[in-house]
Amino acid sequence: MSLQDIPLFSALTERMKWLTARQKVLSQNIANSDTPNYMAKDLKPQKFKDMVARPEEVKVQMVKTSSAHIQTAEKSDFTTKKIRDPYETTPTGNGVVLEEQMMNLAETQIQYQMTTSLYKKHVAMLKTALGRR
Repeated sequence: MSLQDIPLFSALTERMKWLTARQKVLSQNIANSDTPNYMAKDLKPQKFKDMVARPEEVKVQMVKTSSAHIQTAEKSDFTTKKIRDPYETTPTGNGVVLEEQMMNLAETQIQYQMTTSLYKKHVAMLKTALGRR
């Protein structure tokens, strides 16, 4: 039995994956802050109801069996959404507000640290219950 078989650890792992994907999207926004007509993006928020309701999916990973195969880009399991009607745009049409993106990035980092802390605490609790401290 692995930790992923325990629903709590599975949910925490899924949350960490979502936060990692969100950090990647926010970083792309910051990197494109000077790109003309670029609009900021963000991930659709996770809903606890959806995480509980959906059945476990069987995920099939592509495997590169030969060096002649083309390497595909990593695909995220999460969907992005464009932020509509930014309150500030540049004359070139760029809708990225750096202050907003940095606040979102800091919020994501805090949530990630909290999630990893919860993960560590629950692992320690399991070790204590098993007498392996």
